[in-house]
This record gives sequence, C-alpha cells and structure tokens, in this order.
Amino acid sequence: MKASSIKLLFKKASAILVRIMNDDYIYKPLAGDKPPGTAEKHNALIIFVGEIRKTVRSLGISLILVTVGIFFLSPQLLKMVQGHLADQLYFFSVAGPFLAHVKLALFAAIYGLMPWIMAILWRALGKPFGVVGSQLFFFVLFTCLLFYAGTLFCYFVTLPLGIKFLLGFGSAELQPVISIGRFVNFTTLFILAFGVIFELPIFMVFMAKVGVLTRRFYEKNRRYAVLLIAILAALLTPTPDIVNMLLMGGPLYLLYEAGIIILRVMRIK
Repeated sequence: MKASSIKLLFKKASAILVRIMNDDYIYKPLAGDKPPGTAEKHNALIIFVGEIRKTVRSLGISLILVTVGIFFLSPQLLKMVQGHLADQLYFFSVAGPFLAHVKLALFAAIYGLMPWIMAILWRALGKPFGVVGSQLFFFVLFTCLLFYAGTLFCYFVTLPLGIKFLLGFGSAELQPVISIGRFVNFTTLFILAFGVIFELPIFMVFMAKVGVLTRRFYEKNRRYAVLLIAILAALLTPTPDIVNMLLMGGPLYLLYEAGIIILRVMRIK
C-alpha cells in the first residue's frame, strides 16, 4: 500500500474518531469519499439510536424509582388481580412471594410509564423521517390508547376465559395448585403482549407515511396477514381452543383493516 493511501486512510479514521468522541454520530462523507447508497438509512439508524441514548438513563432511573414505590402497594395489587383471575395461590420457594411482588411492581411501573416510553420511542422513530409536532403527538396519543385498550381487553375478556378453560380440566383427583410466580409471569406477559399487538394500525400508518411500505402492499397481502395473525393468536393466547384464538385474532384482523381504512382516509398510497 502506498504511503499516500495509508495517510488518507489514517486521516479518515482520525476524523471519524473525533466525531464519535464529540457525540456527533451523524454520518458525513469526508473529502474524497464516494457517497454510499445506504447513507440515508445509516443516518436514520444512528439518529434513532442517538435519540434513545439521550433518555435511556433517565427512563431507567424513573422505572426503578416507580417500581420501588409500587412495591409497597403490590400486596393490594396482587389481591385485586388474584380476586379477578385466580382463587388460591401458593409458593414453593422462600423467595417466591418476594420475587412475585417485585415482578408485579415492575409490570405496574412499565404500565404506568407507557406514555413516556411511547413518547421516547416515537420521537426517536420520527426524527429521521421528519415526523414532529402535531403528527408526533397524535402518534403517541393513539399508540397509548390502543395499548391500554389491548391490555384491558386481555384482562377483562381473554384471560378470564382462558384461565377458566384451562382450569376446567381439573377434577376431584386433579386439583389446581397455582404458583404465585408463574401466575404473575403468565398474566403480566399476556397483558403486555396484547397491548403491544393492538398498536398495529399506528405502525401500519407510520410505515406507509415514511415510504417503507405502501397501502397497496397491505391490501395485496391480506391472506398473508391473516396467516400471520392466526399464528400470533395461537402463540399468544393462553389456551389452544378456537374461541380464545378468535378473541385475539378477530380484533387483530379488524385492526389490520382499520389501518388500511385510515390510510385511505389520509390518502396515503
């Protein structure tokens, strides 16, 4: 390798290192660079990571503090959930009840801080694509509304029916002994999963708005969407019966169609 080439390479590496040390993560071609075809995608990813990085520390500290605060209320919270979904709970290790209360407090903290989490996520997603101001506000608002709608639907409809179905296999010789740890894991994970998947229309609109996918793509691939929804419903519902799968898959498909309708109303192709 020629000395001039080595010198140019060292110059580029030094410049990049200086930008990283100064937290200037946006990719900018140096003199003599050929503009790469993926520069815009690279910039979008770096902007997204940079925005998340700005708030991850404060979010983590807030999550810990809120979890500690809710921990002292977790016995009442567990009593409420237990009264709605289960009659009697047991534990099979010394630390079982303590860990269950910690998990429940963490779930409640995430649930309560979800608007802030969504605001951070959408600000990071929207900045590279110019989604700011009122558009960003509506994305955050409707994402939170759909998330909470999904969690409430799961808590009041899907979980009671699913648990009743599963416990229906018991008998005089086969009595249920439900671990408090497994009960907390089971309920919190399913509630969060339902909340996340109910946000489908918002992410469909966002992907179409920034040009990643189109409305025609959603319309053309309905059959694949139905297949994917059926698989998700089979994996995420607490029971394998068709009733509970429909309780999840039905609303999810309606949300998929709602996303297409919203795109038509907004005239996004």
